[in-house]
Amino acid sequence: MCNKTEECTCIAEILTVILILQKNASCCGDSCLETCDRGFLGCGTTTVGCNTRPVMIYTCAGNGTAFSMGISKDPAVSTTSNVFRIEKIDGNCATFRVLVPNTDPAAVNSAYTATNSFFTMNLDCVCALRCLNDTYVDCI
Repeated sequence: MCNKTEECTCIAEILTVILILQKNASCCGDSCLETCDRGFLGCGTTTVGCNTRPVMIYTCAGNGTAFSMGISKDPAVSTTSNVFRIEKIDGNCATFRVLVPNTDPAAVNSAYTATNSFFTMNLDCVCALRCLNDTYVDCI
């Protein structure tokens, strides 16, 4: 798909925008556009504390199934997640942190919890991103 040539780096560009937004983590903006490259985190000035734009990754060989990774560095833990936070971009490679659903009922503004599980992916393997609602992720 798009990311197979040097001239077309749409996935890397979108992830770079998300990474910059997360580093700046200011929740203000004009209107609430539901796109991955929206120029701010959150949905307007009433959103408080957004610091993450979670993404799901679809690989070229995934047959429409979201890519998933283990939630722990321990190989004995077999639980996986398909929701990630971009942590670093280096050329056409990206490092992601695995996120898990937040099970704390009091954390209404924090849909996900950060894990200490990371992976690096060659973006040539990615054919689609699905951006989820901006949120606050604790412990990043």
